[in-house]
Amino acid sequence: MSLRPQTDDGLAVPGKVDAIVLGMGPGGEEVAGRLADAGMSVVGIDANLVGGECPYWGCIPSKMMVRAAGLLAEAARIPGMAGSATTVPDWGPVASRVATATDHWGDAVAVERFRSRGGHLVRGWGVIEGPGRVRVGDELIEAGSALVVATGSLPSAPPVPGLAETPYWTNREAIECEELPASLVVLGGGAIGVELGQVFARFGVEVQIVESGARLLSMEEPESSQVVHAALVADGVRVHTGAKVAAVRAGTGGFTLRLSAGPVGAVSGERLLVAAGRRPDLAAIGAGSLGVDVQARGIPIDGRCRVRPGVWAIGDVTGIGAFTHLSMYHARIAADDILGRAPAEASYHALPRVTFTDPEVGAVGMTEAQARADGIDVAVACTELPSSARGWIHGPGNAGFVKLVSDRARRVLVGATTAGPMGGEMLGLVALAVHARVRTEELSRMIYAYPTFHRAVLAALDELHRH
Repeated sequence: MSLRPQTDDGLAVPGKVDAIVLGMGPGGEEVAGRLADAGMSVVGIDANLVGGECPYWGCIPSKMMVRAAGLLAEAARIPGMAGSATTVPDWGPVASRVATATDHWGDAVAVERFRSRGGHLVRGWGVIEGPGRVRVGDELIEAGSALVVATGSLPSAPPVPGLAETPYWTNREAIECEELPASLVVLGGGAIGVELGQVFARFGVEVQIVESGARLLSMEEPESSQVVHAALVADGVRVHTGAKVAAVRAGTGGFTLRLSAGPVGAVSGERLLVAAGRRPDLAAIGAGSLGVDVQARGIPIDGRCRVRPGVWAIGDVTGIGAFTHLSMYHARIAADDILGRAPAEASYHALPRVTFTDPEVGAVGMTEAQARADGIDVAVACTELPSSARGWIHGPGNAGFVKLVSDRARRVLVGATTAGPMGGEMLGLVALAVHARVRTEELSRMIYAYPTFHRAVLAALDELHRH
């Protein structure tokens, strides 16, 4: 006879509650906590760690690794600027700091945080059986008011012969590694691949990145691809773009990728990191019972994150974007809608994103190509960061640019990229401009502090208005 699922406080889950939150990543935990704060009886369901990918294998630990690698790079820039320096890379402190920050991949603090707000956690794999109905094991839990689907996404692996049979790394194994391999092949030139590839290279690992597309960071501006590509090469990374993988083989010496296209016939490394994107597994969570096509890239939602009456979906599982900040944004909207607070509907025209390489690449809204494909008559301006006063002062490591994409008719920005030593931090100004649809003339009337990196936005605006 099976037992009823147990919450983490040892209580049996009641057969019916006000709300079920399936998936307790950043967005799921946020919406569940907000509903519990409002007095609803809430059950959160997750087979994995409360907090999800971000605090344990994503945003937080990876950026700690990026920070450590950045310190090594900065030390190498001292000659000619401030004397001399000798560095000896040591992965030990990095691995130790990451393990401490993740509580050694334990979520007791997060669980207690949720419980302190009145919520109950069920450990287990939940499968949706219809609106307001989720089965965990042999037991059914029902929600009287709301079901929120927040199950996130999983790493994708391309259908390459031999890959599924090999013990490759995903970002999780890369984050958890205590000892560095001598060499690493990264399959995928998106944000995760280039960030981790640069980190490992700066700690002495021989890194090769294999990207099937024509350039790295294919979803960003071509200028972003160029500046990151150049930075990786300077760090000793070998980048293979336009490289189609025909087969993968694992042996005692590591991994070999045979290429059917590209500049070389094969690449090899002690470890293989597959960073080929992420997508939700809609079939595994029973999304079909909601009338959703389980082959789709995500669960369709309306402006209030509603799938159908009584059902909401937030974050990665919607297919709109795999960003922690998007799931938190959705969480606020969904919670307010469930509680009858009539939230403003979701808008994605100013969705920001940052690739935490050195230089960082911040971007918001549309790229130039996306704007043109959308039929917008665009005006574009791009200024190089080293030509700015702050860029010149900064010296080595000042690569980057500011690119603005404007709707010529409305005279507002529809997209922007800020790449440089603080590219993600520079993004705030233009993200607000895109979000609020501030006219470019008004942006030019602002007072920009001197000398700052963000003052390069003014130089780009001046160029934009000359067109």
